[in-house]
Formats: sequence, structure tokens, C-alpha cells
Amino acid sequence: MPSPIPVTRLLPRDFGLELGVCSSPLTKQSGDTTLRVPVIAFHGKLACRLWSSVIHWRELRDLEPIGSGGFGLVSRATYLGETVAMKRVRCAKNKLASRQSFWAELNAAHLRHENLVRVIAASTQSNATDDDGVIGTIIMEYAGDLNLQQLIYSAAEPLRRESCVRHATDVARALRHLHAHGVVHLDVKPANVLVSHAGVCKLADFGCSLKLEIARDRDASPRRLEIGGTYTHRAPELLRGEDVTPGADVYSFGVTLWQLFTREPPYEGERQHVLYAVVAFNLRPDLNKPVFNTSGPIKDLISRCWSAEPNQRPSAEQLLTELSELPA
Repeated sequence: MPSPIPVTRLLPRDFGLELGVCSSPLTKQSGDTTLRVPVIAFHGKLACRLWSSVIHWRELRDLEPIGSGGFGLVSRATYLGETVAMKRVRCAKNKLASRQSFWAELNAAHLRHENLVRVIAASTQSNATDDDGVIGTIIMEYAGDLNLQQLIYSAAEPLRRESCVRHATDVARALRHLHAHGVVHLDVKPANVLVSHAGVCKLADFGCSLKLEIARDRDASPRRLEIGGTYTHRAPELLRGEDVTPGADVYSFGVTLWQLFTREPPYEGERQHVLYAVVAFNLRPDLNKPVFNTSGPIKDLISRCWSAEPNQRPSAEQLLTELSELPA
């Protein structure tokens, strides 16, 4: 069972509800173990509701597995009459990391933005009979089966320039909203960006995310950084164990933008060699690709995104401004 987590990990400080004393987010309700967070009464459309700390299992139907990984299993399902995605987080070899990953998934649960995958409900239980090792279940908006990784590398033809800029703009909007609310994603990469049927990019998978107020806690941040992200997109200051800032997401955004235009993997070679070269020799993906010969502003923007100094990288707000000013 997860260790007691302050309710402030789950809700913004200015949420506006009387919370009373709560030493643990876990409590018993009708025989179920659920997260102890205030829940708005169900009414109106599902899209208008605050995320719920209670999953109504009888309303969950038609489960169909659509993906799996070290975290567990993702299924498509119907919940309260709407198509959703359900993630069952399992305990991996590193039990602490698994539990932290589950709680991190809820760091942005209170946020609503068209470029963020919305959390609908979460519970520390599972409705499955084989729930041994399940840390928790999260029900999320179903944003489609396609991610940006597949779009970049599986398409028969290169993405059009305007499509690359549009997708990058969607991701930058998501980062602006996250950072404005004190959350850093810490695993921005094409595989974690879902592309809806309408072509809208939505940032997903918050298992590595962190609230900046916790990142500034010297006692908590070193342990949290052990969970890591994806090494090809991880900012050098994080590889050195330094402070977490929104600039870490901007660095990852720069690598993602490079992938959109080149359709190539960022690095080749052994993981440990790449990590050492990124930190010690300022290694970055190759910007001398033919695609950048006619895209000077894009090349310049990417270069500044992955500056070695976080304070020299543009903010998410600046990313949006510069992307909007790119020549057609």
C-alpha cells in the first residue's frame, strides 16, 4: 500500500474546498480503498467533472487491452457511457519507483487543457481478479491509438513543415499550462504525445512528473530523480543530479522537435556513452541535416532549447511565440 501522501500532492493550493485533517489519502468507503480527496457530485457531462478519487467499477465495461509496458497494462473501455483509457499500474522490481510513478500520474489530474490527456478517476484498487501487484488504477480520457512516435517514423512520406509546427505548438501549449501550474513533465518525447483523430496532440504519461514545490525540497528531490525519464531526451543538469526546472521539459521538447523534422533517432551508440558525452562534451543530435538548410529559425530554436544552461533556454511561452512567427 502506498505511503501516506499529503493531500496537497493531489490538489492545487487554491482549490477552494474545506479539507480538514487528513494524515493519509487512503480511507475506506463502502468497502473499497479509495483516495481520500473531495469529489464533486456526479452531474452533467463527464468532461465537465473534476477528477474523481472513486472509480465506479460497475460503470466500467468493454475492456480491451491496447498496450503494455513496465508500468502495467492500458485498456480501452467504456466508463459512464464514454470511451476511456484505463491504466493498471503494477509493482515492478523497484517497488518504490512503481509507487512514486502511480502518484506522479496524478500530479496534473486537477488540470484541464485540450493538449493534456485528462484524468477522470483513480483508485488504489483494481477490479481484476488477478490484481496481485497492482498499485492502482487510473481512468483517463481516450485520445486515440496513435502517438507522435508512430506518426513520425511510420508515415510513408515525411511530415509537412506546417504539420511539424502544428504538432510542436500543441506540445508547447501543454507545457505552458503545466509550468504555469507548477508541474514539470520530465519525460517529454514523441511516444508520450498522443495524436487524436482530429490531429490534436495531447501530452500523456505523467509517471515521471514532479511538482516544482517538491522539486525545491532538497530532502525529497534526489530520491525522486532516480525514476528518471528517457535518457535520449533527458536534460544534462538532471543527469548530473542538479535542480529540476521547467527548462528540463524545454530541453526534451527541443529533441522532440528535431525528431519531427528529421525523422531519425536522436543518437546511436551505447546508452552510457551517450549519457557521458551529453554531460561532458555537450553532445546533441546533429543539426547539420539537409532539412535544416532552409529552416534557419527552426535550427536556431532547437539549438537554444537544448542549451547546456537551463536559464538560457526559452520558456514554453516563448516557444509558442517563436513557433507562431516562423515563416510559412
